[in-house]
Amino acid sequence: MTHLFESYDALGPPYDEMFAGSVPRESYARLHDTLGTLSARDLAARVEGLASSYLDQGVTFDIGGEERAFPIDIVPRLIDQDQWAMIEGGVQQRVHALELFLADIYGPGEAFRDGVIPRHVVTTSSHFTRESHGIEPPNGVRIQVSGIDLIRDDEGEFRVLEDNVRVPSGVSYVMTNRRAISTALPEAFAEHRIRPVTAYPQRLLTALRAAAPAGVDDPTVVVLTPGAFNGAYFEHALLARTMGVELVEGRDLECRRGRVLMRTTNGLQQVHVIYRRVDDEFLDPVHFRADSLLGCPGLVNAARSGNVTIANAIGNGVADDKLVYTYMPDLIRYYLNEEPALANVDTWRLGEPKHREEVMDRLDELVLKPVDGSGGKGIVIGPKATRAELEVLRSQVLQEPRAWIAQPVVQLSTVPTYVDGAMAPRHVDLRPFAVNDGSKVWVLPGGLTRVALAEGELIVNSSRGGGSKDTWVLAGPGAAPVASDLPTSGPREIAPLDGGPVGDSRAAQAEQQQQQQQAAREGTC
Repeated sequence: MTHLFESYDALGPPYDEMFAGSVPRESYARLHDTLGTLSARDLAARVEGLASSYLDQGVTFDIGGEERAFPIDIVPRLIDQDQWAMIEGGVQQRVHALELFLADIYGPGEAFRDGVIPRHVVTTSSHFTRESHGIEPPNGVRIQVSGIDLIRDDEGEFRVLEDNVRVPSGVSYVMTNRRAISTALPEAFAEHRIRPVTAYPQRLLTALRAAAPAGVDDPTVVVLTPGAFNGAYFEHALLARTMGVELVEGRDLECRRGRVLMRTTNGLQQVHVIYRRVDDEFLDPVHFRADSLLGCPGLVNAARSGNVTIANAIGNGVADDKLVYTYMPDLIRYYLNEEPALANVDTWRLGEPKHREEVMDRLDELVLKPVDGSGGKGIVIGPKATRAELEVLRSQVLQEPRAWIAQPVVQLSTVPTYVDGAMAPRHVDLRPFAVNDGSKVWVLPGGLTRVALAEGELIVNSSRGGGSKDTWVLAGPGAAPVASDLPTSGPREIAPLDGGPVGDSRAAQAEQQQQQQQAAREGTC
């Protein structure tokens, strides 16, 4: 294995997580030694087995209308217990502040009156929904699930890149990656004390049940999916199956007298909590897109009546707006009276004349992002852009400055990645998933590490050809046993998913709408 690292360059400027110069860091030393016992042929066979098993099991994502196996790299990413404690505390703090922010802007608006964030920043966001005003969640939770994207800068410090509190995706890959890597590298897995990820479905179900309307002791919970044509359908089906709840489409539901009912073989059954994986604009044709076939007419009125809880709450997307992101440090101080545990990436607001003037002089040095973009869509990396591209960008910014932010080019940290038979540094980010049940924000140990597989690429999203790594959070001495992720009788197969209905006009329309929804959020995982 030594020759696989012979040409590995860990000298920076990006922070390399495995190596400090040519020496493996302490947390990676055992993994490095274990990999060194494998022959090149053995490693290649394991890599090939990983790829084929994901394709066979339907662990896929959609890119350009084509379903592909989600790439998983065989080298896991390791995070030691001290690093994880800092990440965990920072994510919990962030979620608490976001909850208070959403309750405030759809309620009394105290942050506006106190000058913490301008009202127009919120009301001009494309994801601000006035229909959400006055809807009070039964247990005060609007963000049952969040995915807070983090990067490590040149100094190895974790920073928040963006917030995802609408319908964050990717947790299914966390669970399937763990199963796959524990099988592909059993010797490395056995040598580390790794915190498990198997608790996620039960934690999510507990949070959803806790969000049920008042007086409902045994709530009916469902997962609402756009359908089998959606690029994240694998995840929707996996979560429903592991939670033991029904997976439904909009056509399986109907609203009567302010209640949501589900069609079953035994007749209509009332639904109390909907974990929706459908974006706001498709959720209820009465209040949003009138042509939507993905949601159910009357859902918003049922939620307003207090008869059903929609998780995550409608209108959460305003907190994902990258312009609102720039105010998060001040919002944390305002709502929690604490300093942010995780810093933002330095950001210029192009709606502000002084910021805009500075950025216009430095377009070729900075990264510009649309405030409502996702999945790397619309991002322009100045040093890699042509002069013509920068001139088009300049025109777009001057025409609609509120729609853009600018950030320095941050060299995301690197982790060794198996590429063409050798190890090469590739840039990574991290999406920890947090579940809020109203009494505690629980953070899934590890989360989704996304890796840019192309050399020098800084955008890690699957829509740009990125893949993923299993993320191992190392447990310290005296921790509880952590072997629950180990396979007991070979790899657990995940049944391939059906292709869904074809040949009827409604299905065709629904497919088109699902693809529109996917394009709007392209590559969120």
